Amino acid sequence: MLTKRIVPCLDIKNGRTVKGVNFVDLRDAGDPVELADIYSKAGADELVFLDISATEERRKTLANLVLRVAEKVNIPFTVGGGISSVEDVDILLQNGADKVSVNSSAVKNPQLINDLAAKFGSQCITVAIDAKQIDGEWKVHLVGGKVPTELNLFEWAKEVEERGAGEILFTSMDHDGTKDGFANKALARLSKELNIPIIASGGAGDVKHFVDTFKDGKADAALAASVFHFKEIEINDLKKELRNNNIPVRL
Repeated sequence: MLTKRIVPCLDIKNGRTVKGVNFVDLRDAGDPVELADIYSKAGADELVFLDISATEERRKTLANLVLRVAEKVNIPFTVGGGISSVEDVDILLQNGADKVSVNSSAVKNPQLINDLAAKFGSQCITVAIDAKQIDGEWKVHLVGGKVPTELNLFEWAKEVEERGAGEILFTSMDHDGTKDGFANKALARLSKELNIPIIASGGAGDVKHFVDTFKDGKADAALAASVFHFKEIEINDLKKELRNNNIPVRL
């Protein structure tokens, strides 16, 4: 059985790590390069950096940050935010990123997923999907959750897989920052309907939530931010508890 991954997420705004609730009320959580170094040494399996202001402000993710992180950490890391072309990805991978994450740009131009997968390989391409329930149906949202669409989460996820994405990072906007647990029913359905890994995001509040998302949500990886940034959960302790629950992890 493949080991489950623990993935700290660093939301970047103006060069700093920030964290909010339901995508708003952001507060400072530290220097992203310092945090990356700490997490790498603490046993994180991967890292995700999302420049949450990049798409909104129509600017590119800073390749310089990627370079600084690559010099510090020895675990894989993914970078997202404002990526809209093959050229954007080329720069980030050359600066040391292992994978890239596309979100709004993939919805606006689905062919981008095909182009990136063809050029760099599916293993480099993560498609992030932010969704929330509206009248009982999961709807995809863009631009950091600010712009609703008519896209259905599960239909879009299937198309993303067919176009060549290597994995999906699904964030439940209803759960984000609430610390009430992950959206395990939606995650389990994604896992059942797709053949690529699913990263659970949004809602981590305690160790049990991670246990539940791996057991009930069938997630391949679990991503969290504030519980790690503010030292509410230590990664090593979390992994020991997961192993105690017969969930395979790398210690």
